[in-house]
Amino acid sequence: MKTKTCQRIIAPAFSLSGALAAACVAAPAFANEEDAVAATPEETEVSVLQEQGPPSAAVQGERSGAGGPPFKPVFDETWATVGIGAGLVPSYSGSDDYRVFPLPLIVGRVGGVGISPNGPGFNLNLLSDGPSRGPAKTSASFGPSFRFRNDRTGSIEDPVVELAGELDTAIEVGVNGGVSFPGVFTRFDRLSVSTQVRWDILGAHDGMLIEPGVSYFRPIGTGAALQLSASASVVDDDFADYYYSVSPAQSAASGLPQFQADGGLNSVGALGILTVDLDNNVLNGGFNIYAIGGYSRLVGDGADTPYTSIRGSADQFIGGIGIGYTF
Repeated sequence: MKTKTCQRIIAPAFSLSGALAAACVAAPAFANEEDAVAATPEETEVSVLQEQGPPSAAVQGERSGAGGPPFKPVFDETWATVGIGAGLVPSYSGSDDYRVFPLPLIVGRVGGVGISPNGPGFNLNLLSDGPSRGPAKTSASFGPSFRFRNDRTGSIEDPVVELAGELDTAIEVGVNGGVSFPGVFTRFDRLSVSTQVRWDILGAHDGMLIEPGVSYFRPIGTGAALQLSASASVVDDDFADYYYSVSPAQSAASGLPQFQADGGLNSVGALGILTVDLDNNVLNGGFNIYAIGGYSRLVGDGADTPYTSIRGSADQFIGGIGIGYTF
């Protein structure tokens, strides 16, 4: 274990995984932070986690029915899914205590701009495609990203870590971009690669994060879908110092050894999301439910810090369920 000193006196905090962002993106009728994933979730904190969008017009045509009136799917130029769920997440990044966290959901397309969750935040896709009558094509996404980071700002379950003090909430702003490739293994599946870069603008950690990810999306029948994703997080020295260092003051207050954290690869993880439309017709909108399960592993100083190595665990799990309504 490394024992170092910290120049800066700081307090500790909680971060909702980007994996949750990804869950929210997949939830609405086969539709992120990202993201939510990034879900995103985190986002998740995966990141991971761009807008998947509605099924192609080829699928929409199949659902019309021969001889019947033309079927107009809910996914037109403007659509949205709103919902609420609950997830079981670590008390803080590196904690082995878990707590229930609410998961509000909003995702859709308004005015030609795609909107998807990004943990506690959202991504915008300025290149969002509208409805198409042809086969699905390779597409790109790009736009601004926003995320609130409340890691160890409260609800710290570990009494020793709590003695080290609380941290400030960070607001991270940056950009996200990616490429999506349809029809990889089946007619309607999709493989996406993306990267997100964000900087803190509130003066909390004052750092930068880079979050690359890859996801695979596949419909199951006419009313369900499965999304699998993998992501990583790379942080700079400012971020690592703020969340993982143990300053002399924090050491004296908590009894934990002093520790100076450096940036680098911070975590790697995987996520699975299952979405089910309640009337088995994803194209007509209405209610759907989603379930999420994921695992991530802290590495580098995120794993070596006493907050993790002594009081918590580098193994981080996440689970959640929610319900949404698409219109």
